[in-house]
Amino acid sequence: MTMQSVVRRRRALAAAGAVSAGLLVLSACDKPTPLATITVGTSSVHSEATCGGEGEALKTEDLTKCLKDKGIESIKVDPDETVRFGVDPEIADEGWTILMNGQPLTDSSTKTYRTVPGSVFFNAQYGASGDSTLVSIKGGEKDVTGLWSFKLKKDA
Repeated sequence: MTMQSVVRRRRALAAAGAVSAGLLVLSACDKPTPLATITVGTSSVHSEATCGGEGEALKTEDLTKCLKDKGIESIKVDPDETVRFGVDPEIADEGWTILMNGQPLTDSSTKTYRTVPGSVFFNAQYGASGDSTLVSIKGGEKDVTGLWSFKLKKDA
């Protein structure tokens, strides 16, 4: 064996080892869940699923815990502004509903975008109380497959 062929063999083995290590690292990564976004004026927040979001049905007790989650994104909402909701096509394909404080605010939709007047989120008639409201996007029409939650804070 010549010195040149030994060097080539070592390089090939090193390259194969690097590729194998890279594939191993990538296989350990979780695929991110689809995103939901809320936009008010020029401000927006987005979030991966607070619970689920991977296409499998969630249990009722998991949903109850999820609605009490404290580490959620928040955005200020002027009641005179329009609140825009956007979801990835993966969420829209399964159907999605906007929940306010855990109760359905809209019918299920398969569109990727919806709008709601900001005043709704601070109106007692719709179950609001105080200057902040928990808004969630519920993925799935029959079975709940994911929940994306946001805190809307009154800005006036």
